Amino acid sequence: MTTLNSRDALPISWLRPEWPAPPRVRACTTTRLGGVSEGPYASLNLAGHVGDDGTHVLENRRRLNTALHLPGEPLWLQQVHGVAAVDAGCGEPECEADASYTWHRDVVCAVLTADCLPVLLCDVDGGVVAAVHAGWRGLLDGVIENTVRAMDRPGSRVLAWLGPAIGPEVFEVGDEVRAAFVARAPRAAAAFQPTSAGRWLADIYQLACQRLGEVGVDAVYGGHWCTVSDPARFYSYRRDRVTGRMASLIWLDSRDG
Repeated sequence: MTTLNSRDALPISWLRPEWPAPPRVRACTTTRLGGVSEGPYASLNLAGHVGDDGTHVLENRRRLNTALHLPGEPLWLQQVHGVAAVDAGCGEPECEADASYTWHRDVVCAVLTADCLPVLLCDVDGGVVAAVHAGWRGLLDGVIENTVRAMDRPGSRVLAWLGPAIGPEVFEVGDEVRAAFVARAPRAAAAFQPTSAGRWLADIYQLACQRLGEVGVDAVYGGHWCTVSDPARFYSYRRDRVTGRMASLIWLDSRDG
């Protein structure tokens, strides 16, 4: 975790992927620490659609840009739990999509999450990157596979990092969710464990690994957090309902190579 000291706020903090990406690939996921939002959004809420004060969101984004030395404003998407992936260099702000990718330097891909799974992708040569918002609906319908195909690289040349999401010990779902995944791929059954109440605990990390494997991506890193169980660091919609969002960002830095 990296921090930036500030005299008028808690330090901004974020997680950096531990993966063998080329140096020009820059990536991180924010925590909830270091912003100016208040109440249930405290403090580094980066989403403008959750009911937070808009001036607070803008200030949080400004602080993020400064702390990370971003080369430009990220492409903030209007996420709809779908499968669309857009070119971040051409996409319009707040366009409806759940993933973005780019081959261009200094273009920042971003997704917002608070229990859904953020997936960051790059190729081993550092020529293309992508950010994916994978809730269970998008995961089921193929948002990961669609994004890998849009990157136009063999899966064997792609690295994936799974950021903070709802953990397998608390992600309770009904029969219809399990049935939908198993109907699509029988091996998905291994990612569901029965509860004593007749429901299922789903492992979104395992499901994502399976979907990555479908397009040949076997180099997968991360995937060991639980947003619900760590209120000090992470927002969680399932835990709190009214809450903020973390951001997962990735870009190709023109200053490296």
